[in-house]
Formats: sequence, structure tokens, C-alpha cells
Amino acid sequence: MNYQPPRRSDGTIQSTRIKLPWPKDRLFRVLSIDGGGIKGIFPASYLAEIERRFLDGQSVRNYFDMIAGTSTGGIIALALANGMTARDATGIYVERGEAIFPDKGSGLRAKFRWFRAPKHDQNALKDELLKVFGECLIDDAKIRLIIPSFEGRYSEPYIYKTPHHPDYKRDRHVKTAHVALHTSAAPSIYPGVENDGHIMIDGGIWANNPIMNALVDVLACFDVPPENVRILSIGTGDDVLSADEGLRKGGLGRWIFPSHGNAPMIFRTAARAQSLNALGQSYLLIGKQNVVRVEPPESENPIALDDVARATAELPRLARAHGEATGHYVNTMFLQDHADPFVKCAM
Repeated sequence: MNYQPPRRSDGTIQSTRIKLPWPKDRLFRVLSIDGGGIKGIFPASYLAEIERRFLDGQSVRNYFDMIAGTSTGGIIALALANGMTARDATGIYVERGEAIFPDKGSGLRAKFRWFRAPKHDQNALKDELLKVFGECLIDDAKIRLIIPSFEGRYSEPYIYKTPHHPDYKRDRHVKTAHVALHTSAAPSIYPGVENDGHIMIDGGIWANNPIMNALVDVLACFDVPPENVRILSIGTGDDVLSADEGLRKGGLGRWIFPSHGNAPMIFRTAARAQSLNALGQSYLLIGKQNVVRVEPPESENPIALDDVARATAELPRLARAHGEATGHYVNTMFLQDHADPFVKCAM
């Protein structure tokens, strides 16, 4: 008989959490980073620019109380939580991008092969993540983390969390590299990851922008007024999406087949809608003035999730321009004093 793992939700505590104390005069600052494949170069480079301009190169992590990240954003979040600077995190993409996303060509044979199987070898990504994170565990993180994934066997959201509340115990001994792999197993790009009977899939299919995952956790777990929460939310760039006449008429091919190396239209539309909805909800809960959203402008010629050449050529320059335009405001909002040290809850 095949082993049937328990559902993640079987052990979820669904009652109201006992709120942990939080200093009344202390802001709770959250960094939230979207998914986007190799386009993670943008948030990593943007944060590296902030570090260079305002923090003398020290890690931006020191100024936040929690980091949420999905997919590529999850990799950046885990890197920061394990002692790297944003500049170090940028190096993961710039130095290892071609190994993770080798050029598969764009001819008919390549497209046919992609139609039948995942586009890239997940072992390459796994090997690189193990080189980056080694034997580190979630328990070793130096800041509270929220990392969405998705469990495919039971089709349930799956969120990895540090032990920053007494109710959060199950993830503390999971390897950081495995969490990074699970949150970034993008459908059609990589296969799902087998994990003790579970099938782990990219968290971007339901929470590509993890801002609300973080905000709900803050408000549920800590005795902090909503108006005292500040969130820096960083995207990776959207293409210009609109339902043209072809999409209005419908049909399977118009919605599910990738075009120009991008994810299928149905996934891109869903990710955009989820992000805009999550941002709108966060504005309602804590006030739009307490959320700073930074992302590249929409493009009619978007960078594909695995286009290493374009991403490395274009996104660092774009990140520097955004650092020039928004850096002083981000400095005022988030970087005026260090966050208190993260103290894990006891076992």
C-alpha cells in the first residue's frame, strides 16, 4: 500500500491565536517580495541599491521584523534571513542564472519538448540552492519568515513559517534549501517536488504577491494596531494584459498555451489579479499610506521567467533607477532604526 501523508491542514490550529505582546510605540515593518523567476533580479538589485545608498552595505534585513516571499521572492527572503545581504542575493541570480535556466532554444522542437515535459531540469536548481544554503534550517533564520508554497496531492495552500509564535512548530527543522525549492517549483517550468508523500508546487499559483499572507499573520499573532504596520512590497514586473477579441471569444488554446516564452495567459492573468486584490486588501486594513509598492513598469514585451540574458542586462539598471526615485522615501519609512532581534519561541 502506498504511503498517504496527512494533510497539511489536519494539524492547523484554526482558532484565534493568542496575540504576543508588541511594544506600543514600536512599528512592525514587513518586507514582501513577489514571485517571478529570473526576474527576482529586480527586487534583489533594488534592495542592494538601498543597502548601498543608505546602509553602508549592511543587510536591509536588519530593519525589518518579518519577510514574506513567494517563489523567487522566497529565495531572496531565505537568503536575507540566513545572513546574506541583498547584494549577495543578487549574485545568486547573476552568477547562477545560466546554470539554473540554460537556454533551451526557441524553435519548434524546443516548444514541442516543453509542451510534453517541464522546460528545465530541477536538479540544476536544487544543486545551486544546496550550494547557497547548505545544511541551514528554517530554525536558523534571523528574522520571521512567511514562505508560501502549494501542496498538490490534496490541493492545499502550504505556508512555511519560522517559529515566531508558539503555534508554529512544524517547520523549524526543515532545510532552507528544500523550502526554497518547494516555493519555486513553477508549473510548466519545473516538475512538482516529492516531499515525504506530498507534492510541492510553486506558491505563485495562489499567492504570487504574499503581502496579505504576511499582514494576516502579523495582525493575528501580535498585539500591534493595524496603523502601526508598515509594508515594503516589491514586485518583479507585469506585462500589459487585456482581454482582446481573441480572448473574449475564448477557447483552450488562447488561454493555456505559452506565448513568447511566457507562462500561459490564464496563469499570468490569475497572478496579476491575485496581486492587485492582495494589495487592495492591505490598503483597506492598514491604510494605503502605510504600504510602499515598488515594481517595474508594465511592458508589452515582458521578460520571460527564464530569460537570463534579458533579465541580467535590463533589470539591475531598472532597479538602480527605482532606487534613485523611491530610495529616500523608503529610507524615511523603514530604515530609521534597527528592528529588535528576532527571538524564536521555545519548543
